[in-house]
Amino acid sequence: MNYVEESRAAGRHVFPDLARAFALFGIAVVNVGIIAYPMMLSYLDGGLRTDADHAAHFGVAAFFMLKSYTLFSFMFGVGFAYQMQAAERRGIGFSGRYWRRILGLLAFGLINVAFLFQGDILVMYAFLGSILFLFRKSSAASLVRWGIGVYAAQVLVVAFLAFSVIMGVQYAPDDMAEQTAEMVEQAAVSRQVFETGSFGATVARRFTEWSSVITFGMSMQGIGALAFFLFGFAAVRHGTIANPAAPIWKRFRWQALPVGLVISATGAWYMTHGTGMMDPSMMIGMLLITIGSPFSTAGYLGLIAKWSEGGIGPVKAFLARGGTASLTAYLLQGLLLSLIFNGYGLGLFGELGAAACIAIAAGVALFTIAFASIWRLAFQRGPAEIILRNWTYLGAR
Repeated sequence: MNYVEESRAAGRHVFPDLARAFALFGIAVVNVGIIAYPMMLSYLDGGLRTDADHAAHFGVAAFFMLKSYTLFSFMFGVGFAYQMQAAERRGIGFSGRYWRRILGLLAFGLINVAFLFQGDILVMYAFLGSILFLFRKSSAASLVRWGIGVYAAQVLVVAFLAFSVIMGVQYAPDDMAEQTAEMVEQAAVSRQVFETGSFGATVARRFTEWSSVITFGMSMQGIGALAFFLFGFAAVRHGTIANPAAPIWKRFRWQALPVGLVISATGAWYMTHGTGMMDPSMMIGMLLITIGSPFSTAGYLGLIAKWSEGGIGPVKAFLARGGTASLTAYLLQGLLLSLIFNGYGLGLFGELGAAACIAIAAGVALFTIAFASIWRLAFQRGPAEIILRNWTYLGAR
């Protein structure tokens, strides 16, 4: 059974799978900044050498930062709803299987942190997915209201952090300078380990950096991810995810997208003129990108919906089929990029400018989506999905 027949048999539209493929591309070009450079400083630690580097850095911040992450989170909510529907159709229990899946994601996340990428999102998804379970009986309208409220909380948290930095620079410059010096020192340690360290040393350093990711990252992005879990769940409950011609998608691409991109581009301008996380310009930029992200993400969904209308040609089918194995593609991205940049691989850590890093990440993203798509020609699921499914369905009811 080919992809088109398989999708029709399952009652699924190509739209969600195309959205996953698009999200995977964006995640790669964003993540490379903290795979190729120290997490504390990213490209600010020597990656902005030419006008092309500055332009590439700005472009990723304006068009992909937070948007790809929220889009991926939206699709997690869609997947949650699909799992519930599948359990209902088969008359089998959902709860036990879902909690096994959450534990499986947690395990994959910890493996990802140890061996591939300290900026992993799977551990965070496992935690947030536990909260999503509480909304399993909510209506579409209730999910949307909760999603808006949760995302508003995300904006308030980032606004508080930005305000704290602004006040710190104004009234406690010595303390801010001390924190900046500590970040620079930690970045230097990371650079040394990832440039020339052994595999064991990089594993230890990844977990050290991950401890800050799981706390700071949750406050900066995790709350918003939960909001998009809820929006994705609502899209299935309302039926719009299966109807790319629904009026809401047209409104998103014509109304939400321009608003989101203008706000995000303004935020990217501020952010790319900052010198670090203790710089008010950087935090103002992050705040604006956080505000613009839901509008941009909605607009991207509107564009993908438009593209998914009509027949499914070979290009569309190829990309969508790759999107069905998004866990495999995501993990493969981390594997390839870690081998390219870490000292135990090609050792390009800190060696290339932002433009070259982003170009490499774009190539890796396309390769992983292609690999997933080609793999699916021979197998019903991607390799990571097979492992996760086998664990999930170990007799849980």
